[in-house]
Amino acid sequence: MGSRKKAKADKRKEDRKSQYFAILRNCPTSPRKMRTVADLIRGKEVYAALNILKFNAKHPSGKLEKLLTSAIHNYEAKSGQRADAGNLFVTEVFVDGAITLKRMLPAPQGRAYRMRKRSNHVTLFVGTMEGPPEPGTESTTEQETATQKQEPAIEQESTTEEQQY
Repeated sequence: MGSRKKAKADKRKEDRKSQYFAILRNCPTSPRKMRTVADLIRGKEVYAALNILKFNAKHPSGKLEKLLTSAIHNYEAKSGQRADAGNLFVTEVFVDGAITLKRMLPAPQGRAYRMRKRSNHVTLFVGTMEGPPEPGTESTTEQETATQKQEPAIEQESTTEEQQY
């Protein structure tokens, strides 16, 4: 391994030490079905996400529930803190395609159709919601400055309307 490649791999390894995640590999469910369930829990608080998965009737929800539990335990082991209700969230979930097993199905007139048995990899990150605010939420000082900027523009428009009459 070259020095640049090794340095990049070491940096990636260091970055992963501060992240809390769990990976499920080669799950025998199609990625499309797994993504529909993963979309339900993205951005939710972990215990609310566990309840969603527990009472969901879809097949992949059981696998994701087990994976989320593993990610919570990884958080507790790495950080040394308890995952109390309200402070730990599912920050990122992504589903990638894995190997596809190709099987043959008998078809009419001596032919055969190809059956593709798909599988996937799921990576689930959990973390606390600290740091910069979400794009849709502004602090009160930012809201005040935004309204102050808009007020003079409104006054100018009213003076131009008066001048026209």
